[in-house]
Order: sequence, then C-alpha cells, then structure tokens
Amino acid sequence: MPFAKTAVVTGGAGFIGSHVVDRLVDDGYRVTVIDDLSSGKRENLPPGVTLVVADVTLDAAADAIRSAAPELIVHAAAQISVSVSTRKPLQDARINVLGTVNVLEAARASGTKKFVFFSSGGTVYGQPEDLPVSESQQTAPENPYGTSKLASEEYLEMYRRAFGFESTILRLANIYGPRQDPHGEAGVVAIFALAMLAGNQITIFGDGNDERDYVYVSDVVDAVMAAAAPGGPHRCNIGSGMSTNVNELCTRLSALTGYALKPQYGPPRPGDIHAISLDATLARIELGWTPKVDLETGLARTVEFFRHQADSQT
Repeated sequence: MPFAKTAVVTGGAGFIGSHVVDRLVDDGYRVTVIDDLSSGKRENLPPGVTLVVADVTLDAAADAIRSAAPELIVHAAAQISVSVSTRKPLQDARINVLGTVNVLEAARASGTKKFVFFSSGGTVYGQPEDLPVSESQQTAPENPYGTSKLASEEYLEMYRRAFGFESTILRLANIYGPRQDPHGEAGVVAIFALAMLAGNQITIFGDGNDERDYVYVSDVVDAVMAAAAPGGPHRCNIGSGMSTNVNELCTRLSALTGYALKPQYGPPRPGDIHAISLDATLARIELGWTPKVDLETGLARTVEFFRHQADSQT
C-alpha cells in the first residue's frame, strides 16, 4: 500500500520521539527519523523507518529534511536536562535554539505543512504564584533550559507571522513511561524505578517536597497526533493539572517495586523550581485532548517495563 503521508521526527529514536514514531507508522505515515543517538537507540525504532544519524544543528539534518520533504515535522530533539543547562548553557542553546532554527529553515524550504514543537511547561513559566498555570500566565524561566525552549517558541511565532508557517507548540509537563532513559540526569521516574528494582540506593535532591505534574507518554502521543492536524492552537499546555511531590512519588514506586531502603537526600539542584502543574483546558477545547492514564496505572506500567528489561538481561 502506498504511503499517503510523510513525516520527520527529530529525536525520534529517543524516549518520547520513538513512541510518536510508532503511532505515525501505525497511522500509515512514511517516517524519517533524525537522531544523533547520543541518548536515542536504534532498537527503539520499528521496521520500515528511515534513520538519519545526524545532529539537528548541522547541514546533514537539514539535507535529510529537504530530501524527505515531509508534510509533518515533530521536533522532539533537544538537550533536556535542567542541571546540564545550568552547567553548560552554551551547549543547551546550541542544541535547543540553533537546532530548532536549522530544522525550521529546512521545513520552510521543504514546504512542510505542519510543525509540532516540544516545549517545556515545567520550566518556561518559572515559579508561578497560582497553580495549575495556564498559557496566559507570564513566562519567567529560571534556568537556561526553560529560556532556550522559550526562545525557540518565539522563533516559531515569528515564522508563523512572517512566513505563514503553521505550527503548534506543546508545553509538556514531566513525561514518564517505557523507554525513558534511567541513566541520565532527567527522568526521575525511570531513574528511581531502575535503581529500586536493582536494590540500589536512591537520592532525592532537596527535601523531596518539590512538586511536578506527571503525564504518561501515550497521552503525549495522543496530543501530538491531535496537534498534527491542520489548525489548532499555536501553543498549549499538556499536563494533568495535578502535582505530586518527590517523596510521594518515591513511596508509590517503592510499593510497586518492593523497595525497602530509605532514600538519601542531597542538596537541591541549581535551576529547579519548587512546584508546577499545568492547566490543559485549552488542549481540551482546541485539540479534544485530556490525559487518559492516571499516575497509579502509568507508574505500574513503567515499573513493569523496567522489570521485564532487567529480567531479559539476566
């Protein structure tokens, strides 16, 4: 059967990107993935996908987009760690800002009809006074990561005004689920789950009372597919509207994994905010999106994934 639709997913071998790729393939898209494999994995990709190993800031990535001439681009490639961004702001800006502009220029040259961008609802608002926070809230990032994401949003808005380039910005909450990297500095659910299953000591940064809005990865994929259609909002929050602190998250994961050790506590990490949750009313109205997977179910699925992964390696 001939392919009716074409898509490029940057960062498509990574955690969220690979789940998006799975859905696009299931929906009949011909998909090209651009990923430098610094954290993504070839084995995350289904058969039939074209993988171009390239840094999104370089000509090779732009050439791959022009060659694919996609109708849809989902730009998921990014430097995602707040703590890395505070240590290496130039690296963060190079990947997140210059990489986005490079992809945008290639998309414009290719006649791409829709561009879906992953921004960060957990950082672009800074520390809001009132929660959950809506898109009308003033943005005030407190770390380079949030600033780089906000700068990329502004580029997208400028491309829309200047060139009529259609895009939707998804301000994501804290996303978790299968394939999340448990060895990096971001992704607390995966980090804790793998360590607990192995019986290793876990470390909570700060007092454990920092609160985050957690959304399961399949719900994010639903939002991407809704945003891929023509029209829709220019930017919207993708979150549950509820927050869970790290101590409670630790307790829930301990029960699911049978973990018996007490966590150790370390100093707070620079750039981390105290609490965030996202009002996703606009996503419900404009995209018809609401999260379907509650935290208890999502954590159980994630733990089962890492348990199966650990068992298969023994």
